[in-house]
Amino acid sequence: MTAPFLQPPEIDALLLSLRVAGVAMLASLPVAILTAQLMARHDFRGKSFLDGLIHAPLVLPPVVVGYLLLVTFAPTGVVGGWLLETFGISLAFNWKGAALAAAVMAFPLVVRAIRLSIEAIDPRLERAARTLGAGPGRVFLTITLPLALPGLLTGALLGFARALGEFGATVTFVSNIPGYTQTLPLALYSAAERPGGEASALRLMLLSLAIAILALILSEWSARRLKRRMEHGS
Repeated sequence: MTAPFLQPPEIDALLLSLRVAGVAMLASLPVAILTAQLMARHDFRGKSFLDGLIHAPLVLPPVVVGYLLLVTFAPTGVVGGWLLETFGISLAFNWKGAALAAAVMAFPLVVRAIRLSIEAIDPRLERAARTLGAGPGRVFLTITLPLALPGLLTGALLGFARALGEFGATVTFVSNIPGYTQTLPLALYSAAERPGGEASALRLMLLSLAIAILALILSEWSARRLKRRMEHGS
């Protein structure tokens, strides 16, 4: 994949960003779906607390989230030390950690989009399926999930776009290492801080803007098209 107007380090940042955002979305989407189903269809003690915890990355400074990730997943941290000793996995200061930071910051947007889609489904359809003998898992897979597909698709694309633009948590958790953790926002920051880097910063800014707008347009278009197809098929 090449772009004539980009320099090799900028292409590296683009490819790394796409990799980080893709892995972040694919890894977090199943958890987001189950979380959205839990929040949309179940009442339990501590639900408000869990809801606040899910949305915390939206209101906390990203640097705070990055520091919490660093404390938790650093090789000297409780979880990070266990992962390193048990599986030989280190998340700090590499692209895997960048994917984790991006997933955490995008997670609230994904959950919210899917939750709203599930809440819009008539629960009588699910109850009817249960009265016919379908178990909770089958009802979710055959009724709820297909009807929630527009919201799921919207959430996935919005989460992907958010993961592409993640900066604060990423730079705090995995630093800004060219070729290893330097995503598009970090490369843009480095170019803006470097004397003579204005042209590179402008190219990266335009590229980031184009990707973000494309993701938003694609999200809206695909959700509407899928919704129309489902309505015509019903």
